[in-house]
Amino acid sequence: MTSTPASPVTSVRAAVDAELAAFTGRRRAQLLEIGPELEPVLAALEAMLTGGKRLRPAFCYWGWRGAGGGDDPGIHAAAASLELLQACALVHDDVIDNSDTRRGLPAAHKRLEALHAASGWSGSAAGFGQGAAILIGDLCLAWCEDLYQGSGLPAEALRAGRRPFDQMRTEVMAGQYLDMLEQVRDAESVEASLRVMRYKSAKYTVERPLHLGAALAGRYEELAPVYTAYGLPLGIAFQLRDDVLGVFGDPGETGKPAGDDLREGKRTLIVAETLERASAADAAEFRRHLGDPDLSAEAVAWMRGVVADSGALDACERRIDAYVGQAAAALESALIDDAARPALADLVVAATARRH
Repeated sequence: MTSTPASPVTSVRAAVDAELAAFTGRRRAQLLEIGPELEPVLAALEAMLTGGKRLRPAFCYWGWRGAGGGDDPGIHAAAASLELLQACALVHDDVIDNSDTRRGLPAAHKRLEALHAASGWSGSAAGFGQGAAILIGDLCLAWCEDLYQGSGLPAEALRAGRRPFDQMRTEVMAGQYLDMLEQVRDAESVEASLRVMRYKSAKYTVERPLHLGAALAGRYEELAPVYTAYGLPLGIAFQLRDDVLGVFGDPGETGKPAGDDLREGKRTLIVAETLERASAADAAEFRRHLGDPDLSAEAVAWMRGVVADSGALDACERRIDAYVGQAAAALESALIDDAARPALADLVVAATARRH
């Protein structure tokens, strides 16, 4: 009886999870020495690190392997540092969006808000939860640096990786700001949505982790253009799939209530396509509902109908297919080590598979 080969994500995940567990275990002792009151902070942080697709570490690892890197334990630690950066981004993102849940569990700020309320402390429970979550996100950002620098890879490799590592951290914060800006501007253009998608997600999720892997293996200059040709279209396709799931996804899969992106008023590309394609009357009514935190299930169903009937859903699916095709074509480059090519092809599917 033959066993099913591990996917390129699950094959990396166990090692990344082990690195994160060891690292947070060491940091847990340090924080609790400061004071036992930090236990809820640790619990919220560890909950954020549990679950998730581990896509960024997978792209980093397979970027390394595609550059000829071997199975060095240090690459797993360096790749795991990206999960701490992701945790920082998610904790802060939930505060910005005022999201109640993350991966089916209370968001970090909601956990700490509940602690305040249950403890009978003075002041605003919501304000306490938001402030504590901001600090948790900041802690994850600091620990991301610590784990990367202490990964055990040679100092020369870590210096080579510094460029994409630092670029990635800057770009995701800039992309988050652009996302906030487009919300308050009530932006409705496809171009504005694509710019946010490029910096908040595509570069951060796929391109820069690949660049980091190549740089750590000493082949950044040679492979960066190839990985960009593969990573940017794939990263945009990944975010487009996420945006589609934000409207049509199963809560059991997404970990968020149905239609949550519509309640939050996110100015995603699927929303821009809908407003561009719908009738004037439907577009006006769609705008009226968009961003209503009390949006009913019936209103969500109506808005989904407008998205589908206007052709916006099909347009997004066509875009995803086109971007996937671009990524697949880039994988034909002879510069990519053959040992990594099948895994990078599988990652295209893992990042963009339909689940609605």
